[in-house]
Parts: sequence; structure tokens; C-alpha cells
Amino acid sequence: MARKAAIIGGGVIGGGWAARFLLNGWDVAVFDPDPEAPRKVGEVLANARASLPALSDGPMPTEGNLSFAQTITEAVEGADYIQESVSEKLELKHRVYAQIQQAAPQVPLGSSTSGFRPSELQEGAANPAAIFVAHPFNPVYLLPLAEVVPSAKSDAQVIENAKEILREIGMFPLHVRKEIDAHIADRFLEAVWREALWLVKDGIATTEEVDEAIRMGFGLRWGQMGLFETYRIAGGEAGMKHFMAQFGPYLSAEWTKLMDVPEFNDELVDLIAGQSDAQSGHHTIRELERIRDQNLIGFLRVLKDRNWGAGKVLKDHDRRRQAALPAPTPETAQPMEMARMTVLPGWIDYNGHMTESRYLFAGSETSDAFLRHIGADIAYVGTGFSYYTAETHIMHLDEAKLGDALSGTVQVLHADEKRLHVFIRILKGDTPVATLEQMLLHVDMKAGRTVTAPKAILDRLLPIAEAHRALERPKDAGRHVGQRKG
Repeated sequence: MARKAAIIGGGVIGGGWAARFLLNGWDVAVFDPDPEAPRKVGEVLANARASLPALSDGPMPTEGNLSFAQTITEAVEGADYIQESVSEKLELKHRVYAQIQQAAPQVPLGSSTSGFRPSELQEGAANPAAIFVAHPFNPVYLLPLAEVVPSAKSDAQVIENAKEILREIGMFPLHVRKEIDAHIADRFLEAVWREALWLVKDGIATTEEVDEAIRMGFGLRWGQMGLFETYRIAGGEAGMKHFMAQFGPYLSAEWTKLMDVPEFNDELVDLIAGQSDAQSGHHTIRELERIRDQNLIGFLRVLKDRNWGAGKVLKDHDRRRQAALPAPTPETAQPMEMARMTVLPGWIDYNGHMTESRYLFAGSETSDAFLRHIGADIAYVGTGFSYYTAETHIMHLDEAKLGDALSGTVQVLHADEKRLHVFIRILKGDTPVATLEQMLLHVDMKAGRTVTAPKAILDRLLPIAEAHRALERPKDAGRHVGQRKG
């Protein structure tokens, strides 16, 4: 049975939380008195469905059920986790917490607040130990960071349980050791924001030029190395000490306006808003969101390929989900599910369909997984022996599109000491999108000839072949290219 998350507040952040939980298999109940909340959450969810699966190398879990509650009590009833994302008004948050804890006083209650300390949120609460900060970044369904901030009144076990829940939905819980106004990340953002406002107000740069300075330069470095690691490299071979010695004196330079905030008046608002409209007004907000999401996917997947930064979080999340899958059962007379995949952005052609080479790739992933299962893995190849594919016949039966979850199954048609004949199905749900028939030969790579496979591999392979003899032979097995469908 799916666990339940209650999302209180269905704006951009609340909608992002709802999407993150839903697409990771949780049921979600949203409460928001705004009659437009279902539409707004639905639009965020549509963006998430189009983007989050592209970060996974396996299929997403079955999506949870989304409901909109009429009351807070209805939303939190039976919840395993609660996330509050209402407006940044402390009195409002206190009223919401009172209603939540009347019905669910023991359930972990995280707040998306960017400014309030947990001790402020806990004031007057029925159970302050269950309340903490879980501050995410937009879009919540793609960016992994969640600043988890407890106070002295927080229950340590509640915090650890909440962090584990966040990991389960693919997030990176950053445990903030001491509560502080604006936590960690927003303190950086506020400092940069103040300096940027001065640059625009003083006519030194436009909003577009400030953005170009970030995205063409240090923003790219920060996105994969952060601040201190970036500066460590800047110190050269002498490292951080040299950097500090070289640039430390500039910390006291009078050119910064970091602590001096420009007067916030209509003139400044009009100046900033006018330049921003000229910069980006030709795009709707939804268009900008989709552009942002696709750019983030590309950046995050590069980091994932290198197992670095936020990409490592994605890779670890894939591993945890893969480990939870049931192991294949060779003793039963049925095709063995060996691989699960998601159609990624790099897999599609100009029509938005999975490109031809990726059907072969999906078949290869399935075949390789089967070989690993019988013991012919990379370590075995290191001994100088392997199974080589001698022939492949592929049939394209249906279309796969971006984000589709695919699985690959193997049916052994025949196996002996030297040969392995398999029939692979690539499925979208229960629908085959392609089949591949393969003949593989066991070879001595040094001698360049076919040889008998060792007993350890045959002891795993032959019982599967024997079990699969009871299966009906696929009607398309043995087809030749161009043969009419019977």
C-alpha cells in the first residue's frame, strides 16, 4: 500500500512537492483554499511528468493517487509525512500547525519556509518536536536540495526519519547544524541579490547583463563544484591557503555594497521589472519553466554520467530503486524480466519517438543483464572469455516516446555448451514495442574461436533453458527480413 504525503499549500512550491512525492509512488492529498489550486498543481505536475523521468535510468514507480482535500484535517488524516508551503506569514503558519496537530500531532511536519527559524515555527505548537524546516528549491521536482533545519526542541529520530523519506523521493537532505535566519543557501542568494540590485540601480549593468555574468561564468562552476572547491582550484597547486593569502585582503575593500541595501521604492521596482520584461517578456512563464527544466535535465545528466555533485544523488537514487526490485526467477516457465529503462531525451528523434539505435541498445542492455545473471559478467570477460553476438534480428512493433517506462525480458529458445539462442521483448507495460532474436557464441577471445562454456555458467544457464522449453515458441522467432506477417 502506498504511503501518503499531505501537502498544505498548493502554489509553485507546494505543487512541486506534490509532484515529487506522486512521481515517486506516494499518494498525495493537497489542501489549498484557492479554487484555482487543482489547475495550478496540475500544470506543475504536467511539467514534472515531462522532465523528472528523464533523470532516471530505470522506470519510475507507479504514480501515486492525487486528491484535493476540503479541509486540513481531511488532508493530513492517515498521512506519513506533511509538508507545509503556505505564505511566509508566521501567524498564518501557527494557525495551520494548530489545525494540523489537532488531527496528526505525531506526524513529521516540514515547512518550506525560506526565512523563519524552526524555533519560531514551533511557538505554541501542540507538539513542537514534530515540526522542522525542510526548505527546497524550485523546481522541487528536479532540484535535489532540501535544507533540513531542526531546533533544540526537535525530536532527533523524527529528523532522521524525515531525512530518509526525502532520500527515498530522490532529494538531498542537507542537515543544518544550527538554526539561523534564511538557513544556508538563501543567505548566499540574498547577498548576490543585494549586489545585483545596486548594479542595476547605479546603471552599471542591466538585468540581462547580470544574468549573463552568472550563467556564462561562475554559475557553471558553482553548479558542479560549489564555492570552496571552485576557489581551491583558483589557488593553483598551492591550494586554498594560497588563494586566501592572495585574495583575502580584498574582503575589506570598500567597493562592495553587500551590507548596504538600495531603497526599495517604486522607481527601483519599475526599473528592475521593465528591464526584466525586455529581457524575457517574449516567453510565457510556462515556456520559461519548460526551458529551465530541459536545461536542468541536460546539466544534471552530465553530472550523473560523471557521478558528481547532484548527479551522484540521482545515481544513488537509481541504485536504491533497482535494489528494491524483485530478483528474476529462472525456475519458472516464463520470460525473465532482466532490465528496466526510461526513454531519455537523448534517445528520441525529431518526431519525438525513440530512435532506431536505442531499440538495439535496449535489447543489448537486456541481453547483457542476462549474461551477468548467468555469471558471464565483466569480471568473467577479464579472464579472456565471453559471449559474442553472432546474429540479431530486430522487429519494430510500436512507438516509444520521451519518458516512457520500458522493460526487457529474455526467453531462452536453446542453449548448449557453446551456443545461446534468446528471444528478447522490449515492453511498454504489456505492449511489445520491439523484439530481438539473438544467437550468441561462447568464445575464447585470445584464440578467436568458439569453445565450451565453463561448468559454473552452464549450471546457471541450462536449468533456465530447460524451464523455458515449456514456453510457447514466439511466432516471430526464426523470421527473415521482409517475411510477411502471418
